[in-house]
Amino acid sequence: MKHFPVFLSVSGQHIALSGGGEAAVAKLRLLLKTEASLTVFAANAVPEIHSWAAQGKLTLINRPLQSGDLTNEVLFYAADEDDAEDARTSAIARDAGVLANIVDNLQDSQFITPAIVDRDPVTVAIGTEGAAPVLARAIKADLEERLSPNLGMLARVGKSFRKAAEALPWGRARRTFWADYYFKSGPRVETKGEVAAEQALDELLFSHLAAETSQGHVAFVGAGPGDPELLTLKARKALDTADVVIYDRLVAPEILELARREAQLIDAGKTPFGQQTPQEVINELIVTHAQKGHQVVRLKSGDPTVFGRLDEELDACAAAGVASHVVPGITAASAAVASIGQSLTKRGRNSGVRFLTGHDVAGFADHDWRDLAKPGQVAAIYMGKKAARFIQGRLIMHDADPATPVTVVENASRANQRVIASTIATLPTDLADADLAGPALTFVGLTPRAATATLTKFQQQELA
Repeated sequence: MKHFPVFLSVSGQHIALSGGGEAAVAKLRLLLKTEASLTVFAANAVPEIHSWAAQGKLTLINRPLQSGDLTNEVLFYAADEDDAEDARTSAIARDAGVLANIVDNLQDSQFITPAIVDRDPVTVAIGTEGAAPVLARAIKADLEERLSPNLGMLARVGKSFRKAAEALPWGRARRTFWADYYFKSGPRVETKGEVAAEQALDELLFSHLAAETSQGHVAFVGAGPGDPELLTLKARKALDTADVVIYDRLVAPEILELARREAQLIDAGKTPFGQQTPQEVINELIVTHAQKGHQVVRLKSGDPTVFGRLDEELDACAAAGVASHVVPGITAASAAVASIGQSLTKRGRNSGVRFLTGHDVAGFADHDWRDLAKPGQVAAIYMGKKAARFIQGRLIMHDADPATPVTVVENASRANQRVIASTIATLPTDLADADLAGPALTFVGLTPRAATATLTKFQQQELA
């Protein structure tokens, strides 16, 4: 982000502009919506600018900007439509310590003015770092259609009511009240004017004060394998309303960014040979925050029902009388197998698929290796990197064909995803050569569809 978006207070402040043509008029039409004091320097201003000056909307000085003219301005616009003059006037502004914008010259400007959707006091600013002004205008046009012309009136009435709303407890109770006003009761009366909106607020506050204190709730949410675009709509809604987010180590930072800024984020991850948050502590965190009336999201990588210790956390909620529900997510096996162009089941090959774990609390996990060693069987093994030699030994011990394909997908669905095509015979060696650092899925019985043309068992390739 090269330009940090801020809303600058300009009420009672001074803004100067150099130029008297079409570019100046376009910029002034926007600046005249502010409460700033405007001064225009132009030797030959167009009639529209003279008209605004006659109406007292701005001060027009009928000459070019000179050194010493700028003293207490907060912003300056160079709109002379002449590169040399723009450079001269913007240099004067910089020397005076005033931030300067050169119209249609992003590179030499100290700030930019975004596309704006105005529903005063609601203002939406859209910026593209100057890279795509056509896109910014398209977004602006879309928002103009979507946002009611009366939205500003609702916001002004709401602002005047904020003190009264402090009768509600801070946090979720107030957020729910304001959400009900802006999205339910307010829109129903917005065409009837400010008096009707004020009455709606009074009635709404009375009903919220009379309501029982909201109970805490826990949503066990699947964050998916890492790609934010694979997050479900229901998961997004849960993050939008969460007061507390308790997340695992493998949850992608981009997904945590989707939580409300006010939400408390708690890292409850478990790192091999590193940070360890005991399950009992996680259970206590979940229950304690819910009992305080918080909306808690327990955010788990992939799908919470797959190797996520979900039952223990559900039992803790049930024992404490805390309400909860589960929001499924895309498990890493689904994302990983999609990335190699295969399916987990295939008619004539395998009518079932196993989701296995490479290790459990007791160490390397044992399974029905004899059945898995049969030709055509498919298994998706989670947490199998360190168990590669153990898995190889068990399969060969039960007469699996050493040439059986094995595919390992690291960081499934993420930008740094890698695919390693291997076999049972070479799996430990191939993984050691690959030096995997991220979470990986091991598929026994599957090979990347692209492998026949581009991959050998020793090659690694990023598949976007």
